[in-house]
Amino acid sequence: MFSEKINQKKEVPIYTFGTISFKDLEHIVSIKRNVSTEVFCNWFESEIQISQDDQVFFENLIGDNYFLIESYNEEELKVKFISPILNRVKFTDVEHEIRDFYEQKITYRTDRFVLTGTTDFLVSKGLEYSKKPYFFIQEFKKSIRNDDPRPQLLAELISAIEFNGFKLIKGAFIIGENWNFVILDKLDHDKYQYFISHTLNATHINDLQQIYKNLLFVKHEIIKIEEQSFDQ
Repeated sequence: MFSEKINQKKEVPIYTFGTISFKDLEHIVSIKRNVSTEVFCNWFESEIQISQDDQVFFENLIGDNYFLIESYNEEELKVKFISPILNRVKFTDVEHEIRDFYEQKITYRTDRFVLTGTTDFLVSKGLEYSKKPYFFIQEFKKSIRNDDPRPQLLAELISAIEFNGFKLIKGAFIIGENWNFVILDKLDHDKYQYFISHTLNATHINDLQQIYKNLLFVKHEIIKIEEQSFDQ
């Protein structure tokens, strides 16, 4: 009798970040896109300054990669063009125990579904391992034809917003040289809305400066949150 009840127990579906689709997401949660762009104003219009050294760095990065970027495979795109930008931000802050991670596995479990997988890039509390992820970047793809990074990123953001107890969380997805920033907002239990920014082309100097400022804003915001948490 007991074994029969176990066998009749409904299996919880498992969705991986690398293969999840919008159809999958909409099956397990209520999630809609909000086309308003006002939510990005505070983020994109911050008064972070770009130094002369930064300006030279960006000009050289574009000059070295502009004519080759279309031929890069995903690993080359990451190592030659994207990682230098991320390293320039220098997310690691030992004092506040924050750093960036590559290839971290995270899992969010409910009684109805499981979201799991290996993330491309995240910024998190923790130095040895990720303890509280704050920001995600997905994916380092050459084009959206390869695979759609948007539902993958949203699944990661949903996972983080739930096991961190956040209401809002930020992220970004990259397709070749093009960056889009994303905000996920939790409205209610298993109910979310998300916002996608206009596209920034990292081979254009003004857009690359904006990308860098946006990433610095995220870094400063995470540090501020951690400092406020410590003071409480």
